Amino acid sequence: MDIRWQKSSFSEQPEGNCLELAAGEAVVLMRESDAPEGVIATTPERLRALVAGVKAGEFDTLL
Repeated sequence: MDIRWQKSSFSEQPEGNCLELAAGEAVVLMRESDAPEGVIATTPERLRALVAGVKAGEFDTLL
């Protein structure tokens, strides 16, 4: 499988640390650009739920 990683458009520098995503068949892969050997796989639905929770501030109390 040819994995095509994509960085956020908010990433300021090509070598800046950021989250990278790659879409596979029924799966989304995530990794940190400064530690690309660690890859997390999830479903699109679970990633959408995570992003919605972050936007809603559900994790703000963890900081």
